[in-house]
Amino acid sequence: MDVYGPIDASDQTLFVRMYDLPVSGSGIPIFRRSPDMTKSPMTKSEQLLRIDDHDFTMRPAFGGDDSNICCFNSPRFLPSGVSPQDFTMTLYLRHYWKDERLSFPSTNNQSMTFDSRLVKKIWVPDMFFVHSKRSFIHDTTTDNLMLRVYPDGNVLYSLRVTVTAMCNMDLSRFPLDTQTCSLEIESYAYTDDDLMLYWKKGNESLNTDDKISLSQFLIQKFHTTTKLAFYSSTGWYNRLYIHFTLRRHVFFFLLQTYFPATLMVMLSWVSFWIDRRAVPARVPLGITTVLTMSTIITGVNAAMPRVSYIKAVDIYLWVSFVFVFLSVIEYAAVNYLTTVQERRERKLRNQLPCTCGIANPDGDMMMTTCFSDVDPSTAGMYGMPENGARQERILAQLTLADSQRTSRVKTPRGYVNVWIDTHAIDKYSRVIFPAAYTLFNIIYWSIYC
Repeated sequence: MDVYGPIDASDQTLFVRMYDLPVSGSGIPIFRRSPDMTKSPMTKSEQLLRIDDHDFTMRPAFGGDDSNICCFNSPRFLPSGVSPQDFTMTLYLRHYWKDERLSFPSTNNQSMTFDSRLVKKIWVPDMFFVHSKRSFIHDTTTDNLMLRVYPDGNVLYSLRVTVTAMCNMDLSRFPLDTQTCSLEIESYAYTDDDLMLYWKKGNESLNTDDKISLSQFLIQKFHTTTKLAFYSSTGWYNRLYIHFTLRRHVFFFLLQTYFPATLMVMLSWVSFWIDRRAVPARVPLGITTVLTMSTIITGVNAAMPRVSYIKAVDIYLWVSFVFVFLSVIEYAAVNYLTTVQERRERKLRNQLPCTCGIANPDGDMMMTTCFSDVDPSTAGMYGMPENGARQERILAQLTLADSQRTSRVKTPRGYVNVWIDTHAIDKYSRVIFPAAYTLFNIIYWSIYC
C-alpha cells in the first residue's frame, strides 16, 4: 500500500513508498497523515462507489420490508408566465434519498459531487409532472444536473427544469379574480408500496425570489401538500403538490377596458343636451358610441379563451353597451314624438276657422288670415312657459259646423287645452341615465371587489 512521507532538506514534499520513508535522528520513521482516498487521482469514482458490483435498475432496498423514502425541496421556483389555460415555471428540484449501495469509505471528505454523466449509471427517482404540457431540463452550457453522494449512502440529486402545466382557471370574476394553480409531481412507475414521497421541510421547502414580478399577476402565497392518487390499473401513488395563489393586476384592465367603456357611456349622454331638431349631430354621436363599444367588447373577447359562462368584464361591457344603445333609442323616441306633435298641430290648425296671431310651430311664419265671424277672445295663442323651456301650447275653441258651414256648435267640453312637450324626455334622461349607471357601478364594484 502506498502512503505519503514528508520532506527532504529543502522542505519540499515528496511522494515516496514506505520503504523509502526518512527517519528522524532517533531512528523512528516520520509519517504524514494519509489523505482521503477519494482525493486520490489513482481511484476512479465508479470503483469507489462500486457501481459495477450492483444492479442499479432496481430501487434501493428492493425486496426488503420497507419501501424507499424520497423527499424533495425546491430552494427556488420562479413562475415566469401565466395564461388563462396554463402557467410556466422554472424551478430547482432537489431529491433526497438513501442508497446504501453507493456508500464509500471516507475519513475527511463529507461528500462527492458528480455531474450528469454519473446520473445515467445509478438509480434515480422517475419523477414526472402531472398535467404538464411541456417541460425540459436546461442544458446550457451543459446539462444542469448535479449528483452529490455522501459516505453513508445519502444522495442529493438536483436539476433545473422549466415546466408548462395546465391550470384550470375560473374566469367568472375576470379580471377581478384570484386564481390558484398547482404543480403536481409524481413517480411514474413506483407505487406507494415501493416509493414514499414527501416534502423535506413542508412549506419551508419552497422559496422564491422576492423581486419576481409577473405582468398580470401578483403571487400572494404558496404552500405544499402531499396526497395519494389512485389509478384503477396500477394502484396508489404518492403525489406532491405545489399550490400558489395568484391575484390579477386590475390596473391594466381599468385603463384598457373599464375607463374607455365608461367614457363612451358618458359621451352618449351629450346628445340629451343637443337640440332635438339637430339630426346630423345626434345620430352620428349615437352611432359612433355604439360602434366603439362593439370594438371594445370584440377586443376583450379576442384575447380570452372561449368559455361557456359569463365573465365579470362581460357584464360591465354589455351593460355599458345597453346604456349607449338606449341613448340612441331615446333620440328615436324624441324624434318620433316630435313628428307626431307636428302632425297633430297641423290637423288642429286645419280644423280651426281662425288662426289670428297664432305662430307656426315651425317658427318660419306667422299666420295672419282671419275670419270675421270668430271671436278674437277665442283665438289660439302661443306662449313660453315660466321655466324657459321651449314648449308648444295651443289653446283653441273647437267648433263643429254642418255640411254647408253656416252655423257653429260648441263641443260639450267647450275649450280644449292641448299640451305636448317633447323636451320632457330629454330632460328626464339627463337625470335618469347618469343615476342608473352610477347605481350599477356601485353594485358591480361592491360585488366583485
